[in-house]
Amino acid sequence: MRNKIILVLSVVLITATLTACGGVAAAKSSNPADIPEPPPATRTIHVSGSGRAVLSPDIAYVNIGVHTESKDAVEAVTSNNVQTQKVTDALVDAGIDEKDIQTTNFNIYPRQDYDSQGKPTGEITYIVENSVHVTVRDLDQIGEILNTAVQAGANTIHGIQFDVSDKTEALSEARQSAVANAETVAEELAQAAGVELGEIQTISTFSGGFPAPMVEGRGGGAALMADVPVPVSPGQMIVTVEVSMIYAIE
Repeated sequence: MRNKIILVLSVVLITATLTACGGVAAAKSSNPADIPEPPPATRTIHVSGSGRAVLSPDIAYVNIGVHTESKDAVEAVTSNNVQTQKVTDALVDAGIDEKDIQTTNFNIYPRQDYDSQGKPTGEITYIVENSVHVTVRDLDQIGEILNTAVQAGANTIHGIQFDVSDKTEALSEARQSAVANAETVAEELAQAAGVELGEIQTISTFSGGFPAPMVEGRGGGAALMADVPVPVSPGQMIVTVEVSMIYAIE
């Protein structure tokens, strides 16, 4: 019996000791002085920069179309098909690769006819429009291509859009200029504020471009091209790159 009492007392003492140790440990961990302080926030400077490169277009896109009208829908479609095929054949004969000629629009719709007093006549005219998107890879050919298309039966020229086939080098140049511009701005701000620039934290960028002007033409004006040389100036394109950079302040 005495042994049992001693054993029970030993267990109680051990339990009390462990509880006391746990309480001390908890007390120590809950001491605010023992909790590490968060690192100070990094001071930063946000700047942006812009770079650009000027390019000379070396490719052009032009939309060439055929517009036909007839009181008979089948006749309007047939006439348009024949005329469009002549235009396509003429473009290929002029040196345009077939893969650079793509149909982009075909419409047929009825139009109610009206008399001179604005009253419906009851007659319907069917209108058919067919347009092809042509890529011209030799800019010296543009005037000749337009004249060839009109002579073959095209009667709508929707516009000429100039472009550069490979902008890789120009974009690289613009990016370097944009970063240099942002660095200059950051250095000026740091000097004015009396601080030292640290390492770059982040860089983000986006690019854009301003295409050369589009030359528009349409309807009767296009028909006049057949006998008049077409002077076309591709002008220049400007590729722009914007960067945003964040520097640490030491």
